[in-house]
Amino acid sequence: MNLEVLPDAAKRRGKRLAARALPDYQSADENDRIINLRDLGHVMRGLSEGRGSQQRVLIVLSKISGAISQRDLTERFGIQPGSASEVIAKLEAAGAVRRSPGAADRRTMDVELTAAGRQMAAEARAQRARRHEEMFLCLSDGEKAQLLALLEKLSADWAERYGGEGEHPRHGRGERCGRRGG
Repeated sequence: MNLEVLPDAAKRRGKRLAARALPDYQSADENDRIINLRDLGHVMRGLSEGRGSQQRVLIVLSKISGAISQRDLTERFGIQPGSASEVIAKLEAAGAVRRSPGAADRRTMDVELTAAGRQMAAEARAQRARRHEEMFLCLSDGEKAQLLALLEKLSADWAERYGGEGEHPRHGRGERCGRRGG
């Protein structure tokens, strides 16, 4: 596992999990499978930018032509308005975004990328692509396809079986991982 572009906490967690002996799936019980899925989920959360991170805001803004209201951006990420305001203020201070009174409603603020922000977004997208690629380096193309098919099968079954129980926002409106465009 190449850990160069990962945050320090994710590197440590990845090394700990890689050092652990994985269960023999021929004899593993259901609890072993659930624990392993949980552990993978923890690693993936550590590797992700986070729901409202500066990098993720930049990436989403780069997919939007022009400005978006701060309220719409906040809703897209499913985070608290104060958290969004803090992230946007940091990006504004770094010269990555510009806020201006809303075109439709002057009581709101619109947010858009600056030229520097577009460059930062391109770097964030490239870093995300490298991270996503290295996450699955140990799998062949056939294994990746098999994993995707199995995960989609589980996802469909769980959506039908459990409905909205424990449901949480999925990367905001329209932004999705993997081959689906994120």
